Amino acid sequence: MPVTTRREGTTAYVTLDFPPVNAIGRDTRQGLIDALDWIAAQAGLERVILSGAGRAFAAGADAREFDGPALEPHLPDVVNRIEACAVPWIGAIHGPALGGGCELALACRYRIAAPGASIGLPETTLGVVPGAGGSQRLPRLVDVSAALEMIQTGRPVTGVRALEIGLVDELSEDPLFAAEAVNGELLATRVAVGDLPGPKADTAAFSAAQDRGAARYQGQFAPGVAVELVRLACDMPLAEAMALERARFLELRQGAQARALRHIFFTERGAKAPEWLAGVEPDPIETAAVVGGGTMGAGIAYALLNAGIGVVLLETDAGGVARAEANVEKIVSASLKRGLIDEAGAQQRRRAFTATDDYTGAKGCDLAIEAAFESMEVKRDVFQKLERTLRPGTVLATNTSYLDVNEIAAVLEDPSRLVGLHFFAPAHIMKLLEIVRGTASSDRALATGFGLAKQLRKLPVLAGVCDGFIGNRILARYREAADTVMMDGAAPWEIDEAMVAFGYPMGPYEAQDLSGLDIAHANRRRQDATRDPSRRYIPIADRMVAEGRLGKKTGVGWYRYPGGGGKVVDPLVDDLAREEAHYAGVARRVFSEDAVRERLLIAMINEAAAILDEGISGSAADIDLVTVAGYGFPRWRGGLMHYADTLGPAKVLEQLAEFGAEDPVAWKPAALIERLAAEGKRFSQA
Repeated sequence: MPVTTRREGTTAYVTLDFPPVNAIGRDTRQGLIDALDWIAAQAGLERVILSGAGRAFAAGADAREFDGPALEPHLPDVVNRIEACAVPWIGAIHGPALGGGCELALACRYRIAAPGASIGLPETTLGVVPGAGGSQRLPRLVDVSAALEMIQTGRPVTGVRALEIGLVDELSEDPLFAAEAVNGELLATRVAVGDLPGPKADTAAFSAAQDRGAARYQGQFAPGVAVELVRLACDMPLAEAMALERARFLELRQGAQARALRHIFFTERGAKAPEWLAGVEPDPIETAAVVGGGTMGAGIAYALLNAGIGVVLLETDAGGVARAEANVEKIVSASLKRGLIDEAGAQQRRRAFTATDDYTGAKGCDLAIEAAFESMEVKRDVFQKLERTLRPGTVLATNTSYLDVNEIAAVLEDPSRLVGLHFFAPAHIMKLLEIVRGTASSDRALATGFGLAKQLRKLPVLAGVCDGFIGNRILARYREAADTVMMDGAAPWEIDEAMVAFGYPMGPYEAQDLSGLDIAHANRRRQDATRDPSRRYIPIADRMVAEGRLGKKTGVGWYRYPGGGGKVVDPLVDDLAREEAHYAGVARRVFSEDAVRERLLIAMINEAAAILDEGISGSAADIDLVTVAGYGFPRWRGGLMHYADTLGPAKVLEQLAEFGAEDPVAWKPAALIERLAAEGKRFSQA
């Protein structure tokens, strides 16, 4: 049973018992109704203690129900009955109390939380709003500013913070025991949250929420609706406001944004080793070697340290060792300053870290990850040294972004040891990890890669070998399409604005300024020998690099970065594009924002379809995960291929034909798109 009940003396215990997270589905709601009926039949009860079995109180509604009609009993009815119950309820909260779990807690007369509990209303992160009174009860209990931030952003608070803002009444390492000890007379006088007066409208708080919405949630519906619902709490009786809240919840949950967010939510939850690796034990990783102490290597090292893995960082000389130590220490200090770790945690990471230019220092490591300069010669040399140094069979990994994993593996006596582990910068923050399967990669090496991803709490996606794997191959086509549009008439900032309006945090040119134009330039030079001579080449970025315009690190790139901070457009860049267009005989034209966006998105979809058809990616959902978690594709659009399915393969094919009239090489349709359009299928069915 998802809900169990028992009685001891004057105390009734109601336990949410649907592991692992006690999701509040239909059976749980019915179980709570049955528990309420059982309580009504009991005589002499003083309190009801509501708790969750296992590691959670209740981590919200069962989102799988959202694709269908709302089923009785409805959560608002359950919550209202708990609040109106003649016997006062106490919420004993440990672990997550999210969404409907938080709303159940708000219905209780008294709330006790463990310090590390996580309490909140994350509905906006799934494209909806609270649907069982959360937007109305929370602002009656806590400051309007705190309620707005929690509901609009969806970010939960800890038990400690919940006590500070008045969301809970006590903290206890054992909330259930503390609930048994609550003074009965005190409990009997507690006023239900719904009976508290509505909050006063806080102009400053609502203004701050409006600014936050404009800065973070452009194009998204739910965060704005959430703010308006909190405003209702200031102006309207509870019952009327709850009816409106419920209506907006039901309306939003059937919308495209909520469907997209549910898709990516379940895709993330399903990110794990493929079924054919079931039963293959990964190597246990207690210590790891990282080769290269630059920005990426230091980030990988810190990610490993965060997971409790000891790190030996290998560099080429004493100078490199000193730089690596400084790079790792910079991350430790930043984490300490931001409160992500305490001093004890910082010292623990420092003790677990060693940097050296002597490869024998890593001979006992359980895994080695190469994050050296992106050169085949350098990488092959590194792996020959690692193979001579580490125990036979120790899994070796390369963090290469583009280079051929099979060619790297060929230098090894045992190429089955090598797997690609492509981290994303900053490696200690970004969640995505592409696990690249070489031709010779053993199942054990791959399983170890997936096992490491789990230790690091990253989202693993299996990729095949090609130039750029999944993400960087799509990125290269995205940039190529952007460069072509720039050459043909649009300014870089117009292209950036079009993609930001679509939902990207920044456009392709601002992003390139951030990473450095020299990185993409080096990759283009690597591809010179194999580039299709019939494919159009845009030389504008090469001119930028030749003139020392490398991006933010030099103060000038596609934009200028004055000393006061921020970016400003640079008309010289537009002049450069016009000059190159003149040399190439291109008649420039005006592109609307929609036209810019359409070309860049269709280019990416076409490339992704080829990746899927070639088996580089195992599913459209994997491509969605890569584009959202690694490349800034708007989460609320569900990922690149989910978005492609909102257009449909037939529409994509039609647009490719239109663009192909201008350039049949760059816009040649992927065979998969042609097949899906002919068969009337979706990309998710490929």
